[in-house]
Amino acid sequence: MAAGADSHGYPTTAGTPQLREAIAFWYSHWHGIELDPATQVLPTIGSKELVAWLPTLLGLRQAGLSVACPAAAYPTYEMGATLAGVDCVRLDAGQVLAGASLEGIGLLWLNSPSNPTGEVLPREAVAEVVERARAAGVVVASDECYGLLNWAADAPAPSVLDPAVTGGDHSGVLAVYSMSKQSNLAGYRAAFTAGDPALIGSLTNSRKHAGMIVPGPVQTAMVAGLHDVEHVRAQKEVYRRRREVLMPAVAAFGLRIDHSTAGLYLWATRDEDCWTTIGALADLGIVAGPGAFYGDAARRHVRIALTAPDERIGAAAERLLAAA
Repeated sequence: MAAGADSHGYPTTAGTPQLREAIAFWYSHWHGIELDPATQVLPTIGSKELVAWLPTLLGLRQAGLSVACPAAAYPTYEMGATLAGVDCVRLDAGQVLAGASLEGIGLLWLNSPSNPTGEVLPREAVAEVVERARAAGVVVASDECYGLLNWAADAPAPSVLDPAVTGGDHSGVLAVYSMSKQSNLAGYRAAFTAGDPALIGSLTNSRKHAGMIVPGPVQTAMVAGLHDVEHVRAQKEVYRRRREVLMPAVAAFGLRIDHSTAGLYLWATRDEDCWTTIGALADLGIVAGPGAFYGDAARRHVRIALTAPDERIGAAAERLLAAA
């Protein structure tokens, strides 16, 4: 980042050639997906702003179309619909597979691994969802920012851009990724989207006029981070250690952990209203996220993060075990 600090000119919205090549390298190295760096990748100012503004940039209001997102979901999917002036429909991948109608929907959000649940969708399921969405003329955007933090396997969670999902055709499909988790770079606002060249081209043009441009020094830092494979593995091990400390303590306290096969959270429940569980944890000086923040379907769960320092994770585990 310091090496890129002499950045007096306006940075390019599409990213430097070096950054676009680094993003393509990242997909090739971690997922075995080959992308054209000139037409299929685009850096973003973190992934949250893209999630929030994508329905607007796709022109869903003018087209009279809605957004669909998972039943238990990161609130920004719904806020993106609100900002665009369109409706948000809660629709899980399983419902799409069961034949739920996609009529009137313009953008379908997938989130695998999920925030807050940590669920990973099987590759075959993602492929069928994409097939059904394409048949209905719906854009599929897959938020995959926890993809490398897969606890069930050494391999990353499947990407929507996988040839086994798309058949090698990325039309109508976007993947969204952030370096915040894999590289602990949330403060840098370093992320990107990739996929359909036509959508990437349109987004590049509209974002240029809207001023949604990643600062030059951050672009330089992203190149370094995307090429450095070892720090990603080291960061994952930090979270793995915390997870192994916290999981048995959470279970001993009487919480059932659901899904949580990837990501930075334990999705836990005592089969009671989430606020009751939040109160019990707060009595121990432990702060968790109420499931109600993520939609009505999540009201009986809490989200417990692995992002506190090791000492705080250890202290929380001790308190949970003592109270069990």
